[in-house]
Amino acid sequence: MLDKMSGVYAPRPRAGPHKFRECLPLILVLRNRLKYALTAREVTFIMKQRLLKIDGKVRTDPKFPAGFMDVLTIDKTDDKFRLLLDVKGRFTLTKIPVEEVKRKLLKVMKIGYAENRVPYASCHDGRVIRYPDPHLQKGDTIIFDLEEKKAKDFIRFKPGTLAMVTGGANTGRIGEVMDIEKHPGSFDIVHIKDAAENKFATRSANVVIIGRSVASGPEVTIPKAKGVRVSLVQDREKRIEEYRKRKAGKS
Repeated sequence: MLDKMSGVYAPRPRAGPHKFRECLPLILVLRNRLKYALTAREVTFIMKQRLLKIDGKVRTDPKFPAGFMDVLTIDKTDDKFRLLLDVKGRFTLTKIPVEEVKRKLLKVMKIGYAENRVPYASCHDGRVIRYPDPHLQKGDTIIFDLEEKKAKDFIRFKPGTLAMVTGGANTGRIGEVMDIEKHPGSFDIVHIKDAAENKFATRSANVVIIGRSVASGPEVTIPKAKGVRVSLVQDREKRIEEYRKRKAGKS
């Protein structure tokens, strides 16, 4: 999203719900992506008007970290986005319908017990859910209601489900989980097949389940590439074709 020098001097996100290397400060979303501001000062003016919400909560800090699966809404412009990853590994703002605004998918990072043996599930965005479903396991995905602040359902991490890769060389790719190799003491490996029948493998830590099956589809709206990575040659030809169409339309 940033050129070489802008990336070097980019604003640093505040400490927050997402890891430093896995988030984007809101100043870059408003200024560099949505083009609602030309400078950081203008971004501050916009945010102090309390116009921007992350997961239904107003945020006024331009450096607040927005990360994977976060829902970003701007009521004044009626914008509704979900922060996801494209097949080139970059953060992308995906437009979502109104009914999806109050829904979010959370990957379970840890299951444990708090004081007085209260069970809890720790999720990828820093949320801690008390008294989760007893059958919930690490790696499963929780379907979370942002309005009621409750876990509505969950999807088991198993073969046959639809998954999105959030890290490694295959970041942004989406496909069906074919097999899960268990390696005690090392990294579990997940084998995935995308919609174009391409097969690849990645660590289980990089995989987030986004759908119960390929037939039922994902629980959330996904980027337009549908998680299928194309070769550099195919990508170049597609760009040239789109450029010619735009040029023909203008003439």
